[in-house]
Amino acid sequence: MYAPFFGLKQAPFSIAPDPHYLFMSERHREALAHLLYGLDGGGGFVLLTGEIGAGKTTVCRCFLEQIPANCNVAYIFNPKLTVPELLQAICDEFDVPVPAGAQTVKDYVDPLNAFLLAQHAAGRNNVLIIDEAQNLSADVLEQLRLLTNLETAERKLLQVVLIGQPELRDMLARPELEQLAQRVIARFHLGALSEDETAQYIRHRLTVAGLTGALPFDSKTLRLIHQLTRGVPRRINLLCDRALLGAYAGGQAQVTPAIVRQAAAEVFDERPAAATARHQRSRLALGMAVLGAALAGAGLTWQLQQSSQPTRAGRSGAMGMAQPASTASAAASASAAARAASAVTPPASAASSAAPTPEPLRLADWAPQDGEAWAGLAGRWGLPLPPQADPCTVAAEHGLQCYRSASGSLSLIRLIDRPVLLTLQRPGRPPALAALVGLQGQDATLWVDGRPRRVALAELAGAWRGEFLTLWRVPPGYARRAEDGRPLREWLAARLAAPAADPSASAASAAASAPPTWPELARQVQAFQAGQGLQPDGRVGPITLMQINRAAGVAEPRLDPAR
Repeated sequence: MYAPFFGLKQAPFSIAPDPHYLFMSERHREALAHLLYGLDGGGGFVLLTGEIGAGKTTVCRCFLEQIPANCNVAYIFNPKLTVPELLQAICDEFDVPVPAGAQTVKDYVDPLNAFLLAQHAAGRNNVLIIDEAQNLSADVLEQLRLLTNLETAERKLLQVVLIGQPELRDMLARPELEQLAQRVIARFHLGALSEDETAQYIRHRLTVAGLTGALPFDSKTLRLIHQLTRGVPRRINLLCDRALLGAYAGGQAQVTPAIVRQAAAEVFDERPAAATARHQRSRLALGMAVLGAALAGAGLTWQLQQSSQPTRAGRSGAMGMAQPASTASAAASASAAARAASAVTPPASAASSAAPTPEPLRLADWAPQDGEAWAGLAGRWGLPLPPQADPCTVAAEHGLQCYRSASGSLSLIRLIDRPVLLTLQRPGRPPALAALVGLQGQDATLWVDGRPRRVALAELAGAWRGEFLTLWRVPPGYARRAEDGRPLREWLAARLAAPAADPSASAASAAASAPPTWPELARQVQAFQAGQGLQPDGRVGPITLMQINRAAGVAEPRLDPAR
């Protein structure tokens, strides 16, 4: 209706996910890059999350346009299904014929497996994309994991892309879905737009719609739009569409802040500011009245208690005065002891459990420093870290090695159970390191200013995209395993034969006989990995060696226990 009035060829702010209007902000480009990377990752799961209206489906549509011709794609946008219903939907999308009257899971899985094998033999890949994946139940997610078990020596035969709201990350952090979480090879959380990006987004959509003249929004109005929409693209579309309609109805070529506020009241069902202020004042007056009555009642009760039980009240008051001082002293002593222990040697569980509950921390109010994060991690290992020294080089001099990963998860960190450095990515700020030293329920403990601070996992997940670093103790012969694998094979044979036994006795027993060959060791490694919840691929990588160290009782720091 208003498009010709503003010199546009079509409505610019439709909420339909049209890839032609895709605004590739830095985070949108990263989201698309993660999806494309996952396509070449050899199978497994790729995870894309974001708030409602952040542009996940639009990025997915753009991703679909860039999928190579040798890929078969199944796209499911309504995943609130049972296991048989989901399997039937997957078979329908891939055009896989199923037996007449199919009812059981096997009736669908067998022809689907045959199809995937045939497509792999023909040189084709298979991608399953599930939108709104936060609606998947736990048993459906487990069935999807089982579907990815079909693999060759080089790759898995089914690539699964899960797209959903932030609750999806919380679902995958559950202990019962830990095996699935370990198969996520790429993950990305699509955040909201910044104020500058909001202005660029609006200008981009108007330009695509055919605008050649001046922008109908000035800088003050654009700033207001960002505040009212919080940078969420769908909210921006709804507000701008209604604001342009309001300006058109009033015959104004420029959208004013007053028009934007009125449009926000209509599309977001928000009350005008004056009415909201009056409502808040009335609630405040009522609250003060209730508080006054409560204080008066409390005063009367106190007077009655004083007149009837003066001795008891005096004794209770004396105890109440003494208790805070002793509590504060104990808390200070415990905090000092925890700091001293962590600065020299890995803290014992008993010492950690005696420490007070860490104070809460908001990431938005914190400016992390890489040097402080490294100092926190080094302190947990008792590792001296001279100024200006490269931490990984210092670690290598003390028999440790840095391990980096760009596709980690909270479930993996819980599994390896050791302090890590998380790379935090926050809008408008450079990447920064944060030392994670504990995980307790829905909270994480970060090492901040020489003491532990508590942050909600939901808030941390919004700033962490899976990149982390940790230290681990290198076994004998690991650095020269390509030249001489015997020392490492002997060490592995001793640890895998009796991981909980005395290491020196195990080593002596292994040295008395020839060490097993790598194929023989691979079978033992696979059995160990399966028992630890790792991918049983038989490869002796850092994660597997960390778990062998832990099973053998090697002295390494652990995450702080729950308090």
